Amino acid sequence: MSKKVYRIAVIAGDGIGQEVMPEGLRCLEAVAEKHGFSWDFQHFDFASCDYYEKHGSMLPKDWVQVLKPFDAIYFGAVGDPHRYPFRREFDQYVNLRPVRLIPGVSSPLALRKPGSEKMNALVVARDFWVVRENTEDRFNLSSGEYSEIGGRIFAGTPREIVTQETIMTRVGVDRILDYAFKLAQSRPRKLLTSANELGISITMPYWDERVAAKAKEYPDVKVEKYHIDILTAHFVARPHTFDVVVGSNLFGDILSDLGPAVTGTIGIAPSGNINPTGNWPSLFEPVHGSAPDIYGKRIANPVGMIWSGQMMLLHLGEKEAAQDIMTAIDTVLGRANSAEITPDLGGKGMTHDLGAAIEKAIREKQ
Repeated sequence: MSKKVYRIAVIAGDGIGQEVMPEGLRCLEAVAEKHGFSWDFQHFDFASCDYYEKHGSMLPKDWVQVLKPFDAIYFGAVGDPHRYPFRREFDQYVNLRPVRLIPGVSSPLALRKPGSEKMNALVVARDFWVVRENTEDRFNLSSGEYSEIGGRIFAGTPREIVTQETIMTRVGVDRILDYAFKLAQSRPRKLLTSANELGISITMPYWDERVAAKAKEYPDVKVEKYHIDILTAHFVARPHTFDVVVGSNLFGDILSDLGPAVTGTIGIAPSGNINPTGNWPSLFEPVHGSAPDIYGKRIANPVGMIWSGQMMLLHLGEKEAAQDIMTAIDTVLGRANSAEITPDLGGKGMTHDLGAAIEKAIREKQ
């Protein structure tokens, strides 16, 4: 029987993306060797500011045709995230972020530590997920609260008026809710939390209506609904009570950063921009950005890149391989060897040192 081969477009991008990408690839190679599949990595230099300087654009004209055949896109970082249109063009309407306590990484919530009584629910669930609506409209007309519909009149005068419209469509709301309900349905706790704000008197009641309608299709999933203000407070005060949290583009944007910040992992957090249909490739990237302040020092933490690869494995259906990577991350960060971990975690290691330690832990796991 021939090996399964996954075709992956590798785009390192800008700044520390170029430094952490090799560490992500080495860990993916290690886990593939253990689990009997292989990678076809193809590297591209576009979607970077260097490419823009040379060509006057972030992407070649045929980039959609070039990237469409791949199983996924593994992305490093970009200096100007507004310049690349992967999410809309590839209809990656799910932005998925894990919220997880990591051994060796201190949470800013002093009483919330792995294994403590107040975190039992989170330990049992291993993590919780924030599902953010990512594009809203497949026709590129809008993006929820980030719609480009609006304008300014009487600019520079006392009569100046500025408007920006929130656009929600039934197809956009329903499909992100379907994804979140199915994710909740697949987990032991079967709990979905919806972010809303009924003071926003038209769009958010509509969101609420669609949540109620979809809940009837998933009777085994318990549904909770919170206004965004109290929900952010609950993220801090009782993060262990959540399992799958779903929100519109704006609310999901807020929560997907707050969740990892609560666990102390915002600097190493991964993300997935996912097209669940499989008609287009999904994209997996760390959230830390290009970090020009440390670029070139070779001290960037590669865990976000490696963890993004773990999410890519889950998306591709390689669950055991994904678990091996997660276990290796936990093992290496948990032992807090100063020669291995990078300065952001209190160590003296370089990017390569931490990547090599995680790769070794993958290969040594029985």
